[in-house]
Amino acid sequence: MTKATVLLAALILAIPVQAAQLYRWVDDKGRVEWRDTPPPTTAKKVEKRTIGGSVIETSTMPYSQQQAVKNFPVTLYAGNCGDGCDKARAHLVSRGIPFTPKDPQHDIEGYRKLTDGGMQVPLLFVGRERLTGYETSAWNRALDSAGYARQPLPGYTAPKPPAAPVPAKPPAATTAPLVPGEAETPPAAPAP
Repeated sequence: MTKATVLLAALILAIPVQAAQLYRWVDDKGRVEWRDTPPPTTAKKVEKRTIGGSVIETSTMPYSQQQAVKNFPVTLYAGNCGDGCDKARAHLVSRGIPFTPKDPQHDIEGYRKLTDGGMQVPLLFVGRERLTGYETSAWNRALDSAGYARQPLPGYTAPKPPAAPVPAKPPAATTAPLVPGEAETPPAAPAP
């Protein structure tokens, strides 16, 4: 390779992809012209347009990971159950697994139906496969067989844990407040 070829290749690679200017106008004979150069002064109905680079946006995930997410979505049911739930979340994050975190306390009846009446957490679904409790080797086998990567992929951000439920307001008092100086007595029963 000659120095000129190497220099030309380096120059081409160093030029950033920029938006191009495109001009549209009608010439003096009524023909529509499209050019990347400015129109002559005799042009009519001049339009200037900016054309972006020819970049195709793609997913940041490799195809195999996209297929795993599509065919075997991961859902983790965990709350504030202590060490087991913390290790379960950390395991998925350390492998870079995109997962949907859910707290069973938000829908206890739905969770019981999902688990045939049980309330044990953490609970992991990899597609339709259900894994109750946290066991590293069993979770790795399920994730590996679904096609998930062993390490986080570039650009991975872990999902945020679900927000804590908003506590319900206590019911408003239905009895009249006591007037200072009155004795606190239960209301009289209605006469028969």
